[in-house]
Amino acid sequence: MKTYAKADRLGAVALAAGLALALAGCGGSGSSGSGGGPVHLTLWTGFTGPDRPAYEALIAQFNASHKDVQVSMDVQPWDTIGQKLPVAWATGQGPDLATPNFDPGVVQTYVKAGSALPLDGKIDASAFPPAVTKAFTVDGSLYAAPANLATLVLYYNKTMFTAAGITQAPKTQDDFVADAKKLTLGGADPTQFGISLADHSTIQMWPILQWMNSGDIVGSDGCATIDSAASVGALKTWAGLVANDHVSPVGQTGADADTLFASKKAAMELNGPWAADGFRKAGIDLGIAPVPVGPAGPVTLASTVPLMVAKGGKHQAQALEFINYWTSKDAQAAFSKASGFPPSRTDVTVADPSVAVFAQALPYARLYLSGIAQSSQIDSDVYTQLIGKITRGANVQSSANDAAKAIDGITGCKQ
Repeated sequence: MKTYAKADRLGAVALAAGLALALAGCGGSGSSGSGGGPVHLTLWTGFTGPDRPAYEALIAQFNASHKDVQVSMDVQPWDTIGQKLPVAWATGQGPDLATPNFDPGVVQTYVKAGSALPLDGKIDASAFPPAVTKAFTVDGSLYAAPANLATLVLYYNKTMFTAAGITQAPKTQDDFVADAKKLTLGGADPTQFGISLADHSTIQMWPILQWMNSGDIVGSDGCATIDSAASVGALKTWAGLVANDHVSPVGQTGADADTLFASKKAAMELNGPWAADGFRKAGIDLGIAPVPVGPAGPVTLASTVPLMVAKGGKHQAQALEFINYWTSKDAQAAFSKASGFPPSRTDVTVADPSVAVFAQALPYARLYLSGIAQSSQIDSDVYTQLIGKITRGANVQSSANDAAKAIDGITGCKQ
């Protein structure tokens, strides 16, 4: 996930007021604490971005409508949570609830440690998108709910499109490639890039380009597919566009990619809902469209943060009450309106046409390296390194073959 500055307190107050109106009547009565006082729950989370006020507002409304259960959100850097939470939960200490990491694959770590409470039959997960339910299910049991949910779409600069004589966002993979070339100006030293792609320290963009062409990175059996014909074909196309046609700078972080688009030096970017407000404030005539469709049909990347309950917590019933509230239809509708994120449920109607583009992608969105226990290692040690090499001119097929061997070594696959 991208890192953002802390949101200001006035924004939180305003959003809280808005959510209070939208969620009036949504809450119920919590369970009583010992001695007749309210039960106090703590939620550790790393939500420090511009969407933070929306989370704070949702908690504020829960607290206002549940006098016997009060929740406080303790915001810490993701790295700090990753260091402290495993020990705290393993020893029966720490928060009642947590979002352990922005990588959904972290769920498996806490399940293996025996510190996460199973949620089967305790929350209503029927409206969660299939990719989310799959990612949060380990050995047949559900262990997390989505604290948020986002999809990546195509952002584009309408002014640049008009100047290039392009009348609409690309709808197909072929149009996408053609537009990226046409929108790149200045030859080998571009004054304008067709697209802003990041390859590290970012929410991944490159897997979408492979999925679009029916490729992938790792199969459900843990064996590498990065060297398949479909994957290599997509990587050859886009690495060639970067290395030879200069449609995007090489070696960008997510922050670099955002800055390039926001400074009106790139015409397109694949990004999530957290970026829209900043781009509009930068003065961009912003277009938001679905990711172009290739041979695989519609596909994009989903991003979700797991919300989990401590198995050793003393107030599990109240923690589950809070999660059921958080993921309820009314709460998610209001949260989506306040944050600009799509709801974490597929049965919520989104009125805002810009947010609706993100929500419409929920049924076909995919999580990056979902279900792979070694996802973080594959990402950092293999995939990110691969993209860095091929965008600098390395042979795609041989690089993909080497990457496949490395992935199989990490997962233990014997092909």
